[in-house]
Amino acid sequence: MTSGNPERPVLVEQGVSTAAPVDAADIAPVIDPAAHEAHVALEREIALLLRRARAIQGRLAGELHRGLDGAAYGLLVLLDDAGPLRASDVVVRLGLDKSTVSRQVASLVEAGLVDRVADPDDGRAQVLSTSEEGHRRLSEIRDARRARWEADLAHWPTADVATLGTLLGRLNRLGEAREAQATGGDEA
Repeated sequence: MTSGNPERPVLVEQGVSTAAPVDAADIAPVIDPAAHEAHVALEREIALLLRRARAIQGRLAGELHRGLDGAAYGLLVLLDDAGPLRASDVVVRLGLDKSTVSRQVASLVEAGLVDRVADPDDGRAQVLSTSEEGHRRLSEIRDARRARWEADLAHWPTADVATLGTLLGRLNRLGEAREAQATGGDEA
């Protein structure tokens, strides 16, 4: 609705008007206060979760190898989960710049946690994979984390834990789709 135009209809409760029809672009969406508060609470809780996750990721990186950066932990997890990847694919999947990934890869290779070989299809590119030692150490840490989650959530009904996992999965797929859209990628 354009304000100050007496020929335009006056909108009343939830977009209903007794006057002439209006263009949809002129109608602001009705904001449900409960939905708004739910989204405010969601944003706050996710922000807290992400802050804690960054701190934990840094600590876990140190458990993998002294002096290892938290971003390197995320990179190792990606390689362990996704299998061998080109360095350029790691950049895209993690949303980090090439120099950051290059530094993290170098530290992981130096620590013996990642193997780096020339891509058989393109000798100029590198293929990265988790080394046997990297997989072993990461598996130990992940097993301990899962055991901690099981202990922390032991009083939760199994259905609630499963629902949380499903909802977080949906949220992650949404984030992946948005990232792919923002970067022009076709992965969702």
